[in-house]
Amino acid sequence: MAIDFTLSDAQKKVQHDARDFAEGVLAPAVRDADREPDPLKAFQRTKPVYVEAYKAGIAFCMLPKQYGGGGLTNVELILAAEEICAVDPGFACTVLVNGLGLLPVWYWGTEKQKSEVLGAATSDPTGEWIAGYGASEPAGSPGGTANFDTPLPQPAGIGVTARFDGDCYVVNGRKYWPCNVGGWDNRGANTSLYVVRTDPEKGGTEGLAALLVDRDTPGVTFNTIDSFGHRLTPNSEVIFDNARVPVENIVEGTKGNGDLLINRNFAWSGPVAGIAAVGVARAAYEAALSWAKTFTAGGPHPIIHHQYVGYVLGDVAGKIEAARYFCWKAAHYIDQHDYHGELIGAMNKVFCTETLFDAVYKCLQVVGVNSADRKHDFEKYLREAAIFPIYDGGNFGMQRRRVHGIIADPTFDPRALMDDEYVEFTKQMETIDTVAAPTAVAV
Repeated sequence: MAIDFTLSDAQKKVQHDARDFAEGVLAPAVRDADREPDPLKAFQRTKPVYVEAYKAGIAFCMLPKQYGGGGLTNVELILAAEEICAVDPGFACTVLVNGLGLLPVWYWGTEKQKSEVLGAATSDPTGEWIAGYGASEPAGSPGGTANFDTPLPQPAGIGVTARFDGDCYVVNGRKYWPCNVGGWDNRGANTSLYVVRTDPEKGGTEGLAALLVDRDTPGVTFNTIDSFGHRLTPNSEVIFDNARVPVENIVEGTKGNGDLLINRNFAWSGPVAGIAAVGVARAAYEAALSWAKTFTAGGPHPIIHHQYVGYVLGDVAGKIEAARYFCWKAAHYIDQHDYHGELIGAMNKVFCTETLFDAVYKCLQVVGVNSADRKHDFEKYLREAAIFPIYDGGNFGMQRRRVHGIIADPTFDPRALMDDEYVEFTKQMETIDTVAAPTAVAV
């Protein structure tokens, strides 16, 4: 039988090991850390947990074994991620961003960059090594990064510039929302991968590249953002003021291809975000079901025996199952197609995060006003679920536009995903929706 949803023994071990870590190591730290008002201190409270994750091989499980990583397939990564996200998706996001920052080095870096950067990440005796990833920029007019691949030159699209100067790139501008980049103390992650504009005269399909910026680089400062969800992962404003970065820190294969890097990164992370939504919805559903089986609301029987409660929770359970298997399909597709899945990754992220936000809210409705009491975790589930559709390449700003660009292409086969055929993503599929359409002329 070609299709079999039974997990292998190896896959079950990955799942169960991740569950043991999430429930035994991560869970005891979550409540106090999440309620810490200072966002940097909230993140710092997870440092001992991160060190344990590093020692357990979780922190860099997505990197190839050749360079010291865990060598997990994307399907195995998804199985582990659900267990961790059911306890706290913010901590899981910190681990995810290690992949966003370093997988492009594996895809496009020189052999020297791969061995040095990936080797350093996976051989730290302290277990504190962390990578950052920075594409997003501040809102403004122009501003933001939803139109990163616009064919227009500056100031449209990516605004951070890296000007070649002798043996360095001189970097100026601001990023906003990048994760992990400030490191544990706002002096920087061990290294961070930033998408920058190396040629301001060219548009986003030609003038972007990825630059590795190391910890304590002069001219780089960080301000931690105070977000309402995913509080155990650090988002930052980054200010570059004539920061000088060695020329060898540019990721060689990304020259002129920073646009493709962003799309490929968010394709890879699509099912990870999708399964994170599954994990949070699962936790909310299990908590609501337990509540419904014991709470009577003053009546003679627990409320699970009321039709509305039973129907709603049954619908939620069905949505969780559907989303989980879509994530498995997307991860398997990415494994089969050389870590490309620009179409299915975007579709998966949009569908799962929006479907399960509604599912989480339905769980709060079942519990009623008591879900607003912070002694329970329902308000946290709602805060976490609300982040998914707007982060990791916003569903409106980046993900749907990628789908639009692919399906609008004349070569697109609408049955490709059903037949597990490779859907190539090209520069010709970019720029859609990034330039205002010409005004129609009345006839």
